[in-house]
Amino acid sequence: MKLIAFAAFPVRAGALLALAVLSGCALPLPDKPVRPAAYDLGAPAAAPAASGAAAIGAPLAFDRVEAPAAIDTSALVYRLLYAGGEQQPRPYAQARWSMSPPQLVGQRLRDALAATRPVLEPGTGLAALELRADLEEFDQVFSAPTASEGVVRLRVTVFAPQARQTRLLGQRSFTQRRPAPTADAPGGALALREATDALVREVVEWVGTLPAPRS
Repeated sequence: MKLIAFAAFPVRAGALLALAVLSGCALPLPDKPVRPAAYDLGAPAAAPAASGAAAIGAPLAFDRVEAPAAIDTSALVYRLLYAGGEQQPRPYAQARWSMSPPQLVGQRLRDALAATRPVLEPGTGLAALELRADLEEFDQVFSAPTASEGVVRLRVTVFAPQARQTRLLGQRSFTQRRPAPTADAPGGALALREATDALVREVVEWVGTLPAPRS
């Protein structure tokens, strides 16, 4: 009897070990990392059609929008003014831009300008005007836990590239704010889209008022 009991022990131990292995295989696997949601500015609003050749402006050279390193990233940034965080930009962990804000704004601005005049690359020698733009702010600003707005600030410089001397035609800073419908990343992205569209319209209108450079 002792021999039989001794021989049965390894069998029971083996069965328990097999059961433990099978139970381990049934454990749920860890979740895959969640990718941040990517946002852009959406489709641009339809530009008003030019009425005749008189509505077409002088050719303009435009390359890209410049920005400091803090803005030239894909992070969707917010600031908590109510908590003393005006100087503390914070990125959303699960949201980002599909391109950097300078690229998004530059694309929007180029499309809007191209609806009113030929837009060329700098250095071609064919443009009567040249535009430079610097993005100084592009974030969602919270004034309270449930109240925020998208803020976009852009400095624009327009000059006449001439062979002998470059002539400044105008420089202006533009700021637009739009309320966010929700106090989160989707609401901030929508507010920044609306603020960008309003700012781009303002820039295009201002460029159209500048005096045409003399040849």
